[in-house]
Amino acid sequence: MDVKLPKLGESAEGGTIVSILVKEGDAVDKGQTILELENEKAVAPIPAPAAGVVGQICVKEGERVSVGQTLLTLREAGGSSTAAPSSATQKAAARPAAAVAVVPSPSLTVAAEAVLEPPLDGPVPPASPDIRRIARELGIDLRRVRGSESGGRVVMADLRAYVARLHALAAQPKTAPGAAVRPAPEPVDFSKWGPVTRKSLSPLRKTIARRMVENWNSIPHVTQFDEADITALMELRKQFAADYEKHGARLTLTSFALEAVVAALKKHPIFNASLDESAGEIVFKDYFHIGLAVDTEQGLMVPVIRDVDKKSLFQLSKDVQELADKARDRKITLDEMRGGTFTISNQGGIGGAHFTPIVNKPEAAILGIGRGALKTVVKDKQIQQRLMMPIAISYDHRLIDGGTAARFIVDLIAAFEAFTASDLKMG
Repeated sequence: MDVKLPKLGESAEGGTIVSILVKEGDAVDKGQTILELENEKAVAPIPAPAAGVVGQICVKEGERVSVGQTLLTLREAGGSSTAAPSSATQKAAARPAAAVAVVPSPSLTVAAEAVLEPPLDGPVPPASPDIRRIARELGIDLRRVRGSESGGRVVMADLRAYVARLHALAAQPKTAPGAAVRPAPEPVDFSKWGPVTRKSLSPLRKTIARRMVENWNSIPHVTQFDEADITALMELRKQFAADYEKHGARLTLTSFALEAVVAALKKHPIFNASLDESAGEIVFKDYFHIGLAVDTEQGLMVPVIRDVDKKSLFQLSKDVQELADKARDRKITLDEMRGGTFTISNQGGIGGAHFTPIVNKPEAAILGIGRGALKTVVKDKQIQQRLMMPIAISYDHRLIDGGTAARFIVDLIAAFEAFTASDLKMG
């Protein structure tokens, strides 16, 4: 049997092979992981649909695959891999495996297609009868497909790459009539000025780049800055950190930030809302699922802690540690990175002060936290040294005005400064 890439979820059309965990001739059980696939920012295991012996492996690590594409073949345990195939099998083998892997979006116009492909002139390039039949069934003019074989011959890999380009083009936001079309970037030969080293963008980095550009271009950002006095808070952390460690939880400033943010969100629900552009409505959410920006070797990932308002500081501390570890080990799932209502980006453990975080669409705001520093301030009419933590709130100016943001940040600072020992007790 052919083992094909199954449907991965809503709007997921494929992914990149991260690792292949079997080799030809290996016996596998039903449900055993045969390879790992990176889709968006998550790495998902792909299980064997049945028990058997691995025949041919049809993909390689680093390859981009689509839903329905053949990954490998399985034969019955004890079956001969050299047995003469039947005529039906020979016909099936002669037919390209990925012929029906993808179908172009009907919303793709000829004009849009022509942006990437050569004009319709000249002879039809050479191709096998199977390739011509597949192109005809999919409504593809082979003169638009760049053949990679000798003499411009079109093979299955060329057809698959062409269809993938059509999908990518169809998925791009439609340009409004009269709007300026952004020109394609021009290549730059940096080696003219000195030695260079090139490194391909990883699939995760490409996803991060695409989302950051989308978020920045579609949301009018404003960032509000201030500082919170965390002197008393850090004394409380020092007092209770050892007890939390004994019970398997690491008490960090992020744990406090989660509770402080929810307290402010309850007073200012517009920061926990989203703009439904298609309906022209504001969606107020009655739940508090907070995303945490996690710095990993592969890039930025944002796992979500759900129902923060219903959890103790101790439970939040455990959740933060668990999700951060899963993100760094690339064991986080797509579901664990979806459904957030607000995001926290805490750079205090690394360094730096104020920065301007980018709102994580479709959320309305994001909190950036920097490293606390001792400063001389006036408190209670006295000059004192206090530990001051820089904070920055970036928000969607379509939903949130400056006055609302100022009131939010005042209440957020008050929440950071209001923790008492009773808030940290376990049980």
